Amino acid sequence: MRRIALGLISAACSTVLVATPALADNPHFIFATNTVSNTTGALTTSFKDAGLGTGTTSVRITLTATGTALYQCFNNGGKHPRAANKETVTSDLITSGDFPVSNGQTTGSLTVGPPGAGDFSCPSGQSLFLEKVTYTNTFVMDESGNTRHATPDPISTGTIHIPV
Repeated sequence: MRRIALGLISAACSTVLVATPALADNPHFIFATNTVSNTTGALTTSFKDAGLGTGTTSVRITLTATGTALYQCFNNGGKHPRAANKETVTSDLITSGDFPVSNGQTTGSLTVGPPGAGDFSCPSGQSLFLEKVTYTNTFVMDESGNTRHATPDPISTGTIHIPV
């Protein structure tokens, strides 16, 4: 009888020891939150990724977004000429970073954008300014394929006036 009880206890302990690591490796984002800078026009997404496993020391996180920026020319008097010298640029943006894992989780932030003006430039006597940026389709993803839609989305600067 003692042998059977010892065998059952050993089997139960083995099951628990084998099952524990499997339960710990369940990657998932707790949150992914967007903010946008009114001084640079850049998007920053802060996140927390958990369930990464206690044996994991770092994880690669990727941020993707679509950015739409409005650029305009202004004369030296600060006036926007009535001419059609403005340009809207839309671009897919991506950045990645490696983040340390502690106790199976990591927190951090990644920054992208704004999209560049491309070939758009101003005529002589005028200067180029970034006037507005909007970001949509913002997602964070870890190397296991776990993905989270960051919010709010869309997010915009509203009207800004940043020299380029």
